[in-house]
Amino acid sequence: MTQQAQIIQGSIVAIVTPMFEDGSVDWKGLEKLVEWHIAQGTNSIVAVGTTGEASTLSMAEHTKVIAEIIRVANKRIPVIAGTGANSTHEAIELTKEAKELGADAALLVTPYYNKPTQEGLYQHYKAIAEAVDLPQILYNVPGRTGVDMLNETVIRLADIPQIIGIKDATGDVPRGQALIEGLHGKDMTVYSGDDATAYQLMGFGAKGNISVTANVAPKEMSQMCAAALAGDAERAEALNNKVANLHNILFCESNPIPVKWALHEMGLIGTGIRLPLTPLAEQYRTPLREALSASGVIK
Repeated sequence: MTQQAQIIQGSIVAIVTPMFEDGSVDWKGLEKLVEWHIAQGTNSIVAVGTTGEASTLSMAEHTKVIAEIIRVANKRIPVIAGTGANSTHEAIELTKEAKELGADAALLVTPYYNKPTQEGLYQHYKAIAEAVDLPQILYNVPGRTGVDMLNETVIRLADIPQIIGIKDATGDVPRGQALIEGLHGKDMTVYSGDDATAYQLMGFGAKGNISVTANVAPKEMSQMCAAALAGDAERAEALNNKVANLHNILFCESNPIPVKWALHEMGLIGTGIRLPLTPLAEQYRTPLREALSASGVIK
């Protein structure tokens, strides 16, 4: 495992981007969220991932949000910049920006919509790694992107020095286990990208969880990850069971609609979200409020 991957472990929140009702970024709200996460035990932050509404931020906003999170974190915990794009050139430019801003690593989602082949995925990531001297974490989330990077392609990419890890958001534990086994002897770390199965994947050797649930239950997710990484499977499962309802209901509508509504309900952010995403539908609000209460997140 690379030195950088040793630092990036445990509960890694894919943080939301707080917004005002008109959709403008709430910079003070963002600062408060980062401070709260550090106080609650979050181990690392992903800035401007899917949950951070990367797809609706302008390039200028994208880099400004990353810069602000890096400034507030002030090296207390690692910051991973979301720099993926479906254009290789754009992903390179964003990753260069992240390096200049002082990010500890970049998270690069598979190119979405244009559906590259496995060879296209390999060449895409190889080009970024060769262009930017920054630790890079691959991100496979086929349910969201419409493209699935096969384990064989990931194992091939593990030989490229800048590529230090992968966020596996397939939710397929046997497949994740096979990937971990296939990477044996190689310098690549696997992170779960699926809250519901993260504790199981860490039991097989994943080193952390890049999480949506950690937005609303940072302390609980940090404790669960710590138990899983310590090999205490029983405690990890018990801690996971406390927030298991949240894992499910936070995806009752497209992420980050439910998690932003939950954070607003908790009094941590405003109501802002950008079209084409809309505020949480009325029928999901009571079940989500009940799940937050049952998990001990709100009284």
